[in-house]
Amino acid sequence: MSRTKIALAVVVALAWASASTAQDMPAEYQKVLATLGKQGDYKANVLKVNIPRNDLKVKVAGVDTPTPFGFGGWVSMTKGDGGHEVLMGDLVLTQDEVNPVMSALLKEGLDVTALHNHFFWEEPRVFYMHVHGMGTADALAQKLKPAIALIGAAPQPAAAAANGGSAPAASGLDTAALAKAIGTQGEQTGAVYKITIGRDDLNVREMGAVINARMGLNTWAAFVGTDAKAAVAGDVAMLAAEVTPVLKALRQHGLDVVAIHHHMTDTQPTIFFLHYWGTGSASTLAAGVKAAIDQLGPGRQGQK
Repeated sequence: MSRTKIALAVVVALAWASASTAQDMPAEYQKVLATLGKQGDYKANVLKVNIPRNDLKVKVAGVDTPTPFGFGGWVSMTKGDGGHEVLMGDLVLTQDEVNPVMSALLKEGLDVTALHNHFFWEEPRVFYMHVHGMGTADALAQKLKPAIALIGAAPQPAAAAANGGSAPAASGLDTAALAKAIGTQGEQTGAVYKITIGRDDLNVREMGAVINARMGLNTWAAFVGTDAKAAVAGDVAMLAAEVTPVLKALRQHGLDVVAIHHHMTDTQPTIFFLHYWGTGSASTLAAGVKAAIDQLGPGRQGQK
């Protein structure tokens, strides 16, 4: 075989191996998706299960907000000590679903570590419940299943559906300008452009598992609308010393703070999460987001 053919064969083999690695989801995680009846993906040693609230039509302060703007629930699993799976998640619930879902989780031995809002003035009211657990992948999926089955099972009141309206199918934003202003590339999902930034400068572990961006340790900003008239919603992951500087940066740029809370109860260091919302020109909103991000520690590398 000629050297050219050998080189070509090596390239093809490496490309095939790379594609196989990127797409190779462990069988135990494939079973989790099948048990829950949900879609997900496997990256950075983390299974992420998507639980979007596509059944809800939400307005925030009169603005139509599509599901990717902040109504995509999820649970993630990764290996912890002794080969056990560590599970974390954030479930998006209507107010009528909160207590039934909480009871279902607690009955199965899973922990509820936080319950909070992300928005003011939203119709219908939406709450976010953080869940935590440890065990085998299959056992965790079986414990989650009764609670997941309750989400979106009950029909929403006609008034809530009427308030939702339809969001535009495509973005009217200069996403390249947003990425440049904030310093990180984002992802487009329908009308929403979302930038996610991991806290790779922090070494956060729980039960031996690395808590990375895909496990929920991230800062994000979701934009919708047009360059002249946009809305932004987001979440900032902070150390205690960063909370006040971030608050000052957001308020000085006219962004509303709507919640400050924790998501995890047994991590070191303690991480606080802050949710914000604002409307205005896309460039003005991006400047406010960038000012808040600039208050965080070094090593802010985007990770999804």
